[in-house]
Amino acid sequence: MDKAYKNHEFLMSEDARSLRILAEYMEPQQRFRRLGVQRAIIFFGSARTQGGNTVGPEHVDYYEAARRLAGQVANWTMSTHAHDQRYHICTGGGPGIMEAANRGAYEVCPELSMGFNISLPFEQGLNRYVDPRLAFSFHYFFMRKFWFMNLARGLVIFPGGFGTMDELFEVLTLVQTGKSEQMPIVLYGKKFWDKLINFRVFAEHELISEEDLQRFLLTDSLDESMAYLEAHLE
Repeated sequence: MDKAYKNHEFLMSEDARSLRILAEYMEPQQRFRRLGVQRAIIFFGSARTQGGNTVGPEHVDYYEAARRLAGQVANWTMSTHAHDQRYHICTGGGPGIMEAANRGAYEVCPELSMGFNISLPFEQGLNRYVDPRLAFSFHYFFMRKFWFMNLARGLVIFPGGFGTMDELFEVLTLVQTGKSEQMPIVLYGKKFWDKLINFRVFAEHELISEEDLQRFLLTDSLDESMAYLEAHLE
């Protein structure tokens, strides 16, 4: 007879869901502690944005922009912070913008490149620029989001689809309500964001305050993005 904790059929059952959720909390926590991971800059964006391809009528290569900005962050933290105080560059671990940011970090220092992958029916699989020691695979979206926000000290959000929008508004909600600490949030691709969301309408209808519009930076500039992150992180 197998002990309960060795019974695979039970562990995969509905009744054991709470154990699986707990495992996705405890295993990453143990690994972060062992590897000295304390904080990260999170990069969000579309899995469909490929290198060398321009996007939208503005013909912007967002993949290259994400790679370069992540590299700048990695260079900055390498030269500014002690080893145990460095910011890791963390993504969802998949293709597109996620790959670009991991690549930018990997090209500077592989051990700063972290990925929180999730099992999906498509766009699944870890990109090759994530340090294997910092590669995580989640089943539950909410546990993945928990770890993103637990480590996040700054966020850079590139154009993306439903998943990116979900992440953007959850972050803004957590920061606005004080459930997460204040942190710099960069929305890269000003023309895209201005066309997609008229943030000022929220304030005009008194659904948010004016100060909520100051919680993020809209920009098309890598230099402005980096300067904003540096100023608010330190």
